[in-house]
Amino acid sequence: MPAGRYAPSPTGSLHLGNLRTALVAWLAARATDRAFLLRVEDLDRVRSGAEAAQRADLAAVGLGWDAEPVRQSERTALYDAAVAALRAAHGPDAVYECFCSRKDIAEATSAPHPRPDDGAPASGGTVPLRPPGFYPGTCRGLTEAERAERRRARPAALRIDAAKVAGLPAGEIPRATALDVLHGEVTGLVDDLVLRRNDGAYAYNLAVVVDDLAQGVDQVVRGDDLLDSAPRQRWLAEALCAARGEPTPAVEYLHVPLVLNAEGRRLAKRDGAVTLEDLAAQDPAWTPERVRDRLLESLGLSAGPLAAAVPAFDPAALPRDPWVFTGL
Repeated sequence: MPAGRYAPSPTGSLHLGNLRTALVAWLAARATDRAFLLRVEDLDRVRSGAEAAQRADLAAVGLGWDAEPVRQSERTALYDAAVAALRAAHGPDAVYECFCSRKDIAEATSAPHPRPDDGAPASGGTVPLRPPGFYPGTCRGLTEAERAERRRARPAALRIDAAKVAGLPAGEIPRATALDVLHGEVTGLVDDLVLRRNDGAYAYNLAVVVDDLAQGVDQVVRGDDLLDSAPRQRWLAEALCAARGEPTPAVEYLHVPLVLNAEGRRLAKRDGAVTLEDLAAQDPAWTPERVRDRLLESLGLSAGPLAAAVPAFDPAALPRDPWVFTGL
């Protein structure tokens, strides 16, 4: 069954921005007769008790899900199989070891040196998005002897050779396009993205693609700070499906504007009472139902039970500007 999902990382309490995005994801799924799934993205730092607290907050504002939530930390075998499939289809060097630190990458990309003309406008006349931390390919051509030397100093991450997998000449930069309800066609450059980090944990870009494919997720709702990730994740999904001999399912993306604080910065827990618990402590009148109603109003929808908002929900009518939160 087609599905939408909400996939928080259990690093702490959900703030109003998180809850607002979750509401949109739930409404989008329900309005299109999709299942709604909850996935726990716990490959990174995890705070004890955060998962249970997040589930409780989601339930408190009226959100439910249609299957038992899965945890990425329990799905390593799926990610292992994805890497193996890419290597089986394109050769062992299609996924290669990388020994660069973030500082190495930043210094390499800031140094003045010629690079391919990757900033030329796409077919629609727009310049393709270039995600932050774009990898310059430093370790792509290392010899086995060079890799052995670097292994003695630093554990290796695993990266995909995007040009090789795309069938392009070495060093060329693939482009990919994702279709977003609010933003239209979004074209971006695809670098040799990390598949597994040097601490042994699988990277977000691989895990989210593998999980969406495995769970039948064909509707991705999240904050628009992740818009530049959509083309590369779409490209990786196509590459993985091709390696497995499977068709790539269509995906509807919906990247919604963020919630900002009074200074115009992305809302964070340091901004004061921005979680259900803290808001209730500040003023007991702010029940989860009142918070839900305020979030619905910020989306241009009427206050009340979530089920009543489903018939009126139109993703194309969502506000295009961030919601500036200055207090409830």
